Amino acid sequence: MRFTPSIRQRWMSVLAHSQPAALQAHMHRLNITADYTPIRAPEIGLVQIQARMGGTGTRFFAGDATLTRAVIRLASGTLGYSYLLGRNKDHAERCAVIDALLQEPPHFQTLMETLIAPLEADRAARLAARQAEVNTSRVDFFTLVRGDNA
Repeated sequence: MRFTPSIRQRWMSVLAHSQPAALQAHMHRLNITADYTPIRAPEIGLVQIQARMGGTGTRFFAGDATLTRAVIRLASGTLGYSYLLGRNKDHAERCAVIDALLQEPPHFQTLMETLIAPLEADRAARLAARQAEVNTSRVDFFTLVRGDNA
């Protein structure tokens, strides 16, 4: 089964931004297991972060970030990948397994509904809570007109 890049990008993003404990709990609750072989065992490294001034200027080096990556192969031959910010090898391996399972037609619809959708909703709730927290300290500046100078 072939997926459009946007569908796979969606689930890869959800997995990469998921909380490790939440993903583990969902996998345990759904009894998700897979027979797989590590192709590239989870490993931690650094990536260089680039930025653009104002989003449109020339690129500049902004710093380094820690990255964990993993690649697995299911018994069926399907490869699963994961790249996560941070240093959590177990989480990277779990995400790679889910990526591989989502590529297989028998698992796709079930996992999208029972795993990806709840994790996506969890992330949206976390972002909304963070936005509400930031909004409590927002300051709106405005200018008062002091009469008519005519």
